[in-house]
Amino acid sequence: MTALVSHVFSSPTHTMSKVARDSITLLAGLGVEGDAHMGVTVKHRSRVAADPTQPNLRQVHLIHSELHAELEGKGFNVAPGQMGENITTHGIDLLALGVGARLHIGDQAIIEVTGLRNPCLQLEGIQSGLMQAALDTDENGKLIRKSGIMGVVIAGGVVRANDEIRITHPATHRPLERV
Repeated sequence: MTALVSHVFSSPTHTMSKVARDSITLLAGLGVEGDAHMGVTVKHRSRVAADPTQPNLRQVHLIHSELHAELEGKGFNVAPGQMGENITTHGIDLLALGVGARLHIGDQAIIEVTGLRNPCLQLEGIQSGLMQAALDTDENGKLIRKSGIMGVVIAGGVVRANDEIRITHPATHRPLERV
C-alpha cells in the first residue's frame, strides 16, 4: 500500500481544530506557514509557560486516518483536522516510526519525526471520553499514545491531499517518546 496525505490543515490561532486547506506550505526549520505553532522555538502554550526558549520539536502534527476509523468503531465521531493535526495520512503506521525517521512528502517537503503527541484534555471538548480513547496500554502495561506524531521541517515545500509519502529510516531505531 502506498502511503498518502489524505488531508491538510492549519490555523493561525491556538485552536484545537484546524481549518481544512487545499494545500499547506512547509517552511524549513519553522513548520507550517501561517500556523500558530510555526517557529524555531516552542509555540505550544503550556511549553512556552515552562520555557519559551526550548526548541520547537512540534512544528508539524500528523495523525493517521486509521485512528479516525478506530475511534469511529468505538462510537466517536471525529473528523480529520478536528484533533489539531496539520497532516492526516493514510497507509502508514506513524506510531511505529522511530525518532529521526524522515517523511518525504510530494516533490520537496521533508519532515523529520521527533516524537509522539501527548493527548490533552482539550480532546474532551470534542467529545467526552475522547482523551481516554486516544490512549491504550500494551501487553506490559506501558502507556500507548495514539494521537499522532510530531516533527520538524527539514526541507520546505507545498503539501496537498494525495501527495505520496516516502519514508527513510535512521540507521538505528529509537522508539518514539512524547515530545
